[in-house]
Amino acid sequence: MYKPILATLGYVMSADGSQTLLVHRNKREDDQHLGKYNGLGGKMEPGEDILSCIRREIEEESGLICTEITLRGTINWTGFGPNGEDWFGFIFRIDRFTGTPQSVNHEGELAWHPVKDILKLPMWEGDRYFLPLVFDDDPRVFHGYMPYAGDKPISWHFTRL
Repeated sequence: MYKPILATLGYVMSADGSQTLLVHRNKREDDQHLGKYNGLGGKMEPGEDILSCIRREIEEESGLICTEITLRGTINWTGFGPNGEDWFGFIFRIDRFTGTPQSVNHEGELAWHPVKDILKLPMWEGDRYFLPLVFDDDPRVFHGYMPYAGDKPISWHFTRL
């Protein structure tokens, strides 16, 4: 039976749009994402909608308050979890915010990275497929399917509305 974990993933943009805030997951030895760079986000909680979730997660993980959020896409990651759990993610770009980002959180170190260089960083192999869609100029939302086997994506397909 399909019962995905609902989650958000957000990419906070610098004021000029050339950089994004990433977390280097280097704090917990038991972290499935250990050593990888990632956007900010997490699991949706009971009683909140997906927009409330991304706002809460960005504030918890960076200290920033989102003021302009754009849904860039959704991804169905079947088999992604450490025990083969299915995840369904809502991918956001945060174009405006208030506050100054903290430099570290419970998952790792936070830092700004040039968007043009992020695919050179250690990250999930599957992120390399969808990240260009997050940062491109196409205003259409993408909807993707990326099944995983172990820690590797086995295919990638997306459509845009």
